[in-house]
Amino acid sequence: MINSKKNDALGIIFPNSYDSLVPELVTERTMASIPFASRYRLVDFLISSMVHSGITNISLLVRQNYHSLMDHLGSGREWDLARKKGGINIFPPYAQKSVKVFNGWIEGLESIKGFLNSQTEKYVVLADSNFAINFDFTKLIEAHIQSGADATAVYRKSEVPEIFRGFHSNNHDYYYSYCMNEEGRITKIDINSTQPGVVNFGMNIYVVERERLIDMIDEAYIHGYTYFMRDLLAPNVNKMKIQGYCYEGYVAHIHDMKSYFEENMKLMHEENLQALFAGEPIYTKIRDDNPTRYLQGSKAKNVLVADGCVIEGEVENCVLFRGVHIGKGAKVRNCVLMQDTVIEENCDVQYVITDKNVRITAGKYLSGNDSYQVFVAKHQTV
Repeated sequence: MINSKKNDALGIIFPNSYDSLVPELVTERTMASIPFASRYRLVDFLISSMVHSGITNISLLVRQNYHSLMDHLGSGREWDLARKKGGINIFPPYAQKSVKVFNGWIEGLESIKGFLNSQTEKYVVLADSNFAINFDFTKLIEAHIQSGADATAVYRKSEVPEIFRGFHSNNHDYYYSYCMNEEGRITKIDINSTQPGVVNFGMNIYVVERERLIDMIDEAYIHGYTYFMRDLLAPNVNKMKIQGYCYEGYVAHIHDMKSYFEENMKLMHEENLQALFAGEPIYTKIRDDNPTRYLQGSKAKNVLVADGCVIEGEVENCVLFRGVHIGKGAKVRNCVLMQDTVIEENCDVQYVITDKNVRITAGKYLSGNDSYQVFVAKHQTV
């Protein structure tokens, strides 16, 4: 049963952030709706965490390719968000006169200023959706209130992922790291830092008082600013009190195809699976499938398998989403196979990522390796 506690906060999620890092996976979907962990989408973790923390007014501010996200979320019933007041809202471009395709958060938030003004919650939680986390937002909001900060930014102790080190300053997908004093106040914000070793790596999750946020966005928009952290917070760390909040829980960070593969594969280790799912339950869209069937002669070793699969061949070290079919005599190793993938008889497949509704025909040999995985796009037949 979903937690009944209530927080005086609304949530705003940006589903398209960092789409450019995984172009293969977002041709027809957003970063938020990328399938993950055999039966979930990335956004499920964020929305479930918000709901368990008593945030039941959640809006998603989308830019493009949002049909898959709308289909997945529906009315929000699975997350107990099918409500007359609050619930789940999706703001697609041009749905209202003021809502246009935006570049950064400031432009996006300015386009829904009328909505923000009409809400009654005192605080706003802003978040990107390129992480899978099981997050207690109640503790974050309490820390923000106690600190008296203008904004609180979530970070984790981590090295800067290698792919970010090659970023150029004109890339729209900025990342941030923080320097802080002994009281946890952020004194400097580094943009696209190449600093080696462990840093305070920003997770692009923030808490701001709603009326304060509206004032901040108004002023920033007048000055032609685009990005919330780069243009608004970073230049004003001495004028505004920006507090850091360290998240120490499990994080699956998707920042390229290799990380997508590796983060899925990590969940076949019990300690990682427990770390991500040991908190409050994660909800997702229901699909009424039969239990997975392992037919006579099949072999399965170290696999994470959703419902509705049929396994006739051999499968090892794999993440299988709903409705995957492994044919007789097929050998499938070290793969991430999305929904309704079919591997026909006598195939040999290893280090492969398939999108939804892929078919690999009988007798095919398809192989990548540990550092480079073969990707097969949605609806393709090999």
